[in-house]
Amino acid sequence: MSDIVEKTLTALPGLFLQHQAASGSGVPRVSVSSRLGSLIRSITALTSKHEEEKLIQQELASLKATVSAPGTTLRLMKECMVRLIYCEMLGYESSFGYIHAIKLAQQGNLLEKRVGYLAVSLFLHENHELLLLLVNTVVKDLQSTNLVEVCMALTIVSQIFPREMIPAVLPLIEDKLQHSKEIIRRKAVQALYKFHLIAPNQVQHIHVKFRKALCDRDVGVMAASLHIYLRMIKENPSAYKDLTGSFVTILKQVVGGKLPVDFNYHSVPAPWLQIQLLRILGLLGKDDPRTSELTYDVLDESLRRAELSHNITYAILFECVQTIYTIYPKPELLEKAARCIGKFVLSPKINLKYLGLKALTYVIQQDPNLALQHQMTIIECLDHPDPIIKRETLELLYRITNAQNVSVIVQKMLEYLQQSKEEYIIISLVGKIAELAEKYAPDNEWFIQTMNAVFSVGGDVMHPDIPNNFLRLLAEGFDDENEDKQLRLYAVQSYLSLLEIEHAFYPQRFLQVMSWVLGEYSYLLDKGTPDIVITKLYRLLMNKSTTSETKAWIMAAVTKLTPQAPSSKTVEKLIQEFSVSLDTCMRQHAFELKHLRENVELMKNLLPIDKSCEDLVVDASLSFLDGFVAEGLDQGAAPYKPHHQRQEEKLSQGKVLNFEPYGLSFSSTMSSSGCTGRQSPAGISLGSDVSGNSAETGQKETNSLKLEGVKKLWGKEGYLPKKENKAGNNPELQPIAQDSTLVENVDQMIKKDQSQSLHHSEEEAEKQRLASTLFVGLGSESAVSLLGKTDTVSHKFRRKSKVNDIKNREVTSAHNINCSSFNPLSNAPYEDNDHLNNFQDKGDTRLKKCSLGSEFLESSLKSESLTELHLVDNLSACSLSSPSLFEDNSMEIFHPPHSTVSSFANEITLTSSLLEELNEQVHSDLVELCNNEMLKVSSCKIWKDDCLLLVWLVANKSSLELKSMNLEITPTENFKILEQPGFCFPVIEAESTKSIQHRVQMEKPFTEEGLSGYVKYQVEEDPYIQLEFSLTLSLLDFIRPMKICTEDFGKLWLSFANDVKQNLKMSDSQANLPFALKTLQQKLRLHIVDIIGNEGILACHLLPSVPCLLHLRAHEGTVALWFRSSCSSLPDYLLYQCQKVMEES
Repeated sequence: MSDIVEKTLTALPGLFLQHQAASGSGVPRVSVSSRLGSLIRSITALTSKHEEEKLIQQELASLKATVSAPGTTLRLMKECMVRLIYCEMLGYESSFGYIHAIKLAQQGNLLEKRVGYLAVSLFLHENHELLLLLVNTVVKDLQSTNLVEVCMALTIVSQIFPREMIPAVLPLIEDKLQHSKEIIRRKAVQALYKFHLIAPNQVQHIHVKFRKALCDRDVGVMAASLHIYLRMIKENPSAYKDLTGSFVTILKQVVGGKLPVDFNYHSVPAPWLQIQLLRILGLLGKDDPRTSELTYDVLDESLRRAELSHNITYAILFECVQTIYTIYPKPELLEKAARCIGKFVLSPKINLKYLGLKALTYVIQQDPNLALQHQMTIIECLDHPDPIIKRETLELLYRITNAQNVSVIVQKMLEYLQQSKEEYIIISLVGKIAELAEKYAPDNEWFIQTMNAVFSVGGDVMHPDIPNNFLRLLAEGFDDENEDKQLRLYAVQSYLSLLEIEHAFYPQRFLQVMSWVLGEYSYLLDKGTPDIVITKLYRLLMNKSTTSETKAWIMAAVTKLTPQAPSSKTVEKLIQEFSVSLDTCMRQHAFELKHLRENVELMKNLLPIDKSCEDLVVDASLSFLDGFVAEGLDQGAAPYKPHHQRQEEKLSQGKVLNFEPYGLSFSSTMSSSGCTGRQSPAGISLGSDVSGNSAETGQKETNSLKLEGVKKLWGKEGYLPKKENKAGNNPELQPIAQDSTLVENVDQMIKKDQSQSLHHSEEEAEKQRLASTLFVGLGSESAVSLLGKTDTVSHKFRRKSKVNDIKNREVTSAHNINCSSFNPLSNAPYEDNDHLNNFQDKGDTRLKKCSLGSEFLESSLKSESLTELHLVDNLSACSLSSPSLFEDNSMEIFHPPHSTVSSFANEITLTSSLLEELNEQVHSDLVELCNNEMLKVSSCKIWKDDCLLLVWLVANKSSLELKSMNLEITPTENFKILEQPGFCFPVIEAESTKSIQHRVQMEKPFTEEGLSGYVKYQVEEDPYIQLEFSLTLSLLDFIRPMKICTEDFGKLWLSFANDVKQNLKMSDSQANLPFALKTLQQKLRLHIVDIIGNEGILACHLLPSVPCLLHLRAHEGTVALWFRSSCSSLPDYLLYQCQKVMEES
């Protein structure tokens, strides 16, 4: 590679010479451009690093003088920049040239701009402060009619543009998707892919244009769009199921050689394109029979055509195998994939063998018997000279471990661990060994010995969770108390025997584990033993190799043991030794031990035996300091400020450029509100009091705006008019809280194979015996430990659930603290908000039903509550009328086509009681999910106070009875279904309708995701028939208004650290406060808390109780939005929804 780089850089001067010769330049210019070649030749002729550094420093000094000279031409600047790039590539800092690179990109002809852009892309990174100077240049070049300038701008955007600068160029890049030139469209897609990686919420509104790029007539544009789709499908496969046919068609064309020959690589058509498409199809077809069926033919064709003996075809085959075992299985394809894996594993080439082992490791989760077919090859790979092959083989064995073969596999892992010196390998293997030991340990003795080997070999590089989990396992205990005692006793005996070995060296973390176990559980031994244990620990303390951290562990163990041996002379000696220690921590421990030893009863109460897992009552609010705090406040001390508020004040005091024209009294600390993009909006009236320490701070400022006579409405504690009579009260809102003996050396603990000189037949017999122990238990699937599947084998060590209960209580209490200061929506009806009446007189608008096309429309309801709806017994056969969606006809509401309503009326008959109850609730239209000649499934959303209620209507359209009708909802990580996801009707009579309801809550925020399931039934004695369906749910289905007062809003605002800010450019008619508030109230169901001037504050919460606050300011065509929440991702998603509804309105 170094030769290639040297040749490339050597050829650069020739390229410049050709350019100048073509432009008719003279001899002096040739001599200038040849300086790069002279520099390269001079450096390559040097013999030492010192000479190179001296030469480069001389060159940098000369370049600095040249670029700083006022008479330097752009042509000369270009030549200097090329030499600076070369010096920077060699590792020498040349920051003086960064600003000149930006200037060169802004000026000059095409070649000079090209060199300037190249230098900027190599010199600067995404967070560099000089990038701000490049924004206007990039915007200008994106609007240029010169294709080369547009390409350069798109390239620099896709390389180093940060997320804060995306709004400045995003509209221009969107326009380039419609450009007539393929290269421009391709580079625009690549830039949008970069934006999707760093700020996915900012490009969600152009997903439709991504679909157009996928269908672009140019192959390069289509290939570029696959990068975006691969990432989006990884995040949400169900949202792109409809594109499966498109991806299959593209892959068929690629495999069939329909693309231009330029995309071929060694006669293989577009191999990297095939690999991406195979990965996409694997994600789309996972656990989905209908989608997988579309891919079977093209996967078979890919396997058949990828038979050329070239490395790239092996990569395609490997991806085919992974895709076949990922999607819903088909026996014929599985058989072909297994044969392909066999070819890889049996290949004499190391690369193919590694590929086969990796594929076998992946597919072993679906087909464990496949390992039995290649068991002898796997045994041979254990002794392979290539360490990569050996490591992948151990990974394969780790996947097939069960309770019957765990001893042999762990022994092989320990043997490899002993030979390996790579830190990464050690960290990875010790974690796997510890997991297997805890999961499948045959007895206590084996478990303790194995963990001792892990601690000895893993040393101090292992992950700290491994010893911590081991100690937690010992402390929490298991379901059997007798088993707890035996395990702890054996651990104590083992560690005492290890400490008896003279001149033995153990890692520090192993010594910490020993000291903790001996301090906690030495009482299980004889009564005279504590003094012996203290003596052994004292010897460890005096060892020079023991670190200060380990000494603290040992001292804590001695302190725990002292009540059991109060007259120990070793403890007195220890106190005398460390009372004068230079180590402050050890001296502190010694003094504590000395004073505790004087009161034995107090020491026994303070350090009880075997109480390490007892619950501790912790006053998280520090209420015992209330008196001290009150006294300090009375004496004039400043109230406590959270960390994020102090950071805001620190930033607001810094010098910033103010681009706002003089006019209204904007906050000087938020002067960037005039810029479009994700910047700070023009404050929450922060200029007056929020950023100061007290009310007097604003009066002492001399450089700020003069605001005499202006009424102060906001302060650090919230809305000031309501705080006038509460100056002494400053309640802080609490933030949301989280066997004998081990032989001397590891070599003696793990025996190496001594049979290398035996006869060949004896080696084969040994391999057969090893195979019988390694692959035992693979005959039945229930005995195999497969990642991602539930093990039916009873584990040796099963922890108690008390710790989990404690954690759940802690989380619940923290949640209650967070939500205690405001009234949730579920406790009060959602009444009409009076704030909008200040702007316009509206009639009483009462929502009866939301159309399917709208999200949440019109939520300002008078005396309307989202009350409980009982539908289970009321959804049987009757007719459906088509009531009016809204009583107020002046509202712009999307009405579904009448034909849709009439089709529902003809096919599903509902009782009048259902219609009446639906009219009392906020609900959606009935949506047909799946249908055939016998059965039809429809669904309706009902937005309740505490959850989203989904009503499923199952209609029997035939004249026959449907038996054993099961409706099952597929669990997902984003949804929580409060009832059982499955429901069964033994019989559905002819031409009748049954109903099922599920209450759904959101586990983590998302924009839009599908909730899928299936319905299965039987007609008479025929086989079961299964229909699949999917219902799209959005974030707005789980948003409810949060009714709080202005004072509580101020407290919550200061307690939340997660915020997102955005300025929206809108027309003057739309960028007014009444219009914005009405839109957000109706479309997003946000509660309007208060309106002050041209600012408004709103609140909502995500079910069940995750609050989110919004500060809104409208001024001169700009709406500034500022979200804050306790959830880190919720503000981003709500901001996207706000942008969407504001643009639509």
